[in-house]
Amino acid sequence: MTDFILAIDQGTTSTRSILFDRSYKAAGVGQMEFTQHFPQSGWVEHEAEDLWTTTLETARTAISKAGISSEQIAAIGITNQRETALVWDKRTGKAIHKAIVWQDRRTAGHCARLRDEGHADLVAERTGLLIDPYFSATKIAWLLDNVSGAREAAEAGHLAFGTVDSWLVYKLTGGRRHVIDVTNASRTMLCNIGNATWDDDLLKLFNIPSSMLPEILSNIDEFGTTDPALFGSPIAIRGVAGDQQAAVIGQACFRPGMMKSTYGTGCFALLNTGTDRVASKNRLLTTIAYRLDGDIHYALEGSIFIAGAAVQWLRDGLKMIGEASETAELAAKADPGQRVYLVPAFTGMGAPWWDAEARGAMFGMTRNTGPAEFARAALESVCFQTRDLLGAMRKDWPGQADTLLRVDGGMSANDWTMQRLADILGVAVDRSTSTEVTALGAAWLAGHGAGIWPDQQGFAAEWHRDRQFTPAMDASNRDELLAGWDSAVRCTLGFGK
Repeated sequence: MTDFILAIDQGTTSTRSILFDRSYKAAGVGQMEFTQHFPQSGWVEHEAEDLWTTTLETARTAISKAGISSEQIAAIGITNQRETALVWDKRTGKAIHKAIVWQDRRTAGHCARLRDEGHADLVAERTGLLIDPYFSATKIAWLLDNVSGAREAAEAGHLAFGTVDSWLVYKLTGGRRHVIDVTNASRTMLCNIGNATWDDDLLKLFNIPSSMLPEILSNIDEFGTTDPALFGSPIAIRGVAGDQQAAVIGQACFRPGMMKSTYGTGCFALLNTGTDRVASKNRLLTTIAYRLDGDIHYALEGSIFIAGAAVQWLRDGLKMIGEASETAELAAKADPGQRVYLVPAFTGMGAPWWDAEARGAMFGMTRNTGPAEFARAALESVCFQTRDLLGAMRKDWPGQADTLLRVDGGMSANDWTMQRLADILGVAVDRSTSTEVTALGAAWLAGHGAGIWPDQQGFAAEWHRDRQFTPAMDASNRDELLAGWDSAVRCTLGFGK
């Protein structure tokens, strides 16, 4: 019996592989960290081979720990860090340069020129994205223009581009498949999200040969079969999604109006808008949430740069705490008479502000302000920023007052923060019993594609709540807190200008 699904979760700092059984339980797990490369200020790179070798080793570890054979695995699902760009030579299968990571800012000048030349509207209309180094297109252009002989090789049809999912499928299939899933494609700044095809005008704008591009597939599709030498027998790859979209799926946010928010170092919030492609007027991103059974479903996406990183700052920078878990108890003890705000713009402000030059600030401190007030301010900053995202989403897509929010990520384990989040947002916050929703989303895609797991409705019925946090704060108190936050943000954005 093929009772298992292997989920590969390739992230920014580590790779995890999880073997799920038919009841969605983890039967075996492998995890490996890999080296981050910072060749210059603002540059972030990964060795392409590190992404591959950690994937292979963690997958083998998960299978070994589960004590099964590869013949018992029905399919593989992949989820990955989005926007990271790789280019390899089709003749050798070798990357021509290190992968340029989604965090990398080396193409900021290129993006600024494109905006100055008036291309922002075209890019937004076709892709739903802002022109920014975050996305893949200018990374590809940089590789072609800065790696010796790369542009000539690309024009001759010898080079291939892919996001991390493309690279892993290429390696897993022994170089036989050059494909990309629709969600990763939608983050390249080259894909027309109206019909999920590569856009000729954008390829011309970024000067990228179409011969480099992979075939775009749905999230459940025939991505290929693994080389039998890798695991002892071939395994079908049946599901792929970028990490944030995989979390949407893992949280079973299939109904329009459902929203998931992942709290890690930063925060990524996606609101399912169904088949409505909502063009943001509030500097959010419009992105493909998933394509299943031929239908494209969209989402509004907002990114917060600093979430859990604010707690890390308290621990590692200020030495106020020894463990992140201490913040909940400290915040509960904070003086309610002190309204202290942290605007954590350590690397600028994300959506809906998009101010790369803003820097962090504390407001409202008194002589009695101490670690408890700092802890409360750090945790509340995450809640306030989420409120800004939700407010922008509601302006872009009015009439969705009954938004259901499902949360995941490390900070979601903090009960004080989740209750404060519900209070600040004024909506119920649901925390899943699963701590692996991103990997589970990729696993469900593959499991449903392989025919051993149910459809969307059936999978949604298997979603279970660990705890629901309901708003308990008085509306006038909430309004007072939000007014203080808004004032703090305005002061931060205006500082030095």
